[in-house]
Amino acid sequence: MYDFTPAPGASKPEIYAALLEAAGALTADEPDAIANMANVAALLGEFLPDCNWTGFYRMVDGELVLGPFTGRPACIRIPVGVGVCGAAARGETQLVEDVHAFPGHIACDARSRSELVVPVMRDGAVIAVIDLDSPDLARFDAEDRAGIEALAALLSTRI
Repeated sequence: MYDFTPAPGASKPEIYAALLEAAGALTADEPDAIANMANVAALLGEFLPDCNWTGFYRMVDGELVLGPFTGRPACIRIPVGVGVCGAAARGETQLVEDVHAFPGHIACDARSRSELVVPVMRDGAVIAVIDLDSPDLARFDAEDRAGIEALAALLSTRI
């Protein structure tokens, strides 16, 4: 049984270090990409407060397709370049303080107000995106971006 939880009162860098350690331990010897994404989506939901959706979209035949997540039901397919996830699918992290001000935002959950989406790259290509949504404006910052980008790098050969 696994019991991965951040220490009470931990700083963001400490939370992300613990998240990386937990994700590394859970995915190190597991070859199944879906299983690894499912466990990491659950970890994200446990480790990151004030998120109402944490999970993955996988790149399948040139579009993003819903992967494992925690949260309310979500959009199943997202074209590259559409919405925050579609913008990240072009290979660049999207940190959006107010999703309602983002041109073309796709509102899968009307409660979401800010979003962080990080591409997972392998051999120069986007293979998935990690998507975090929050009901709070400006929930995500540079520390969150760095932490999730480190997680994406870890997962690039494990999903």
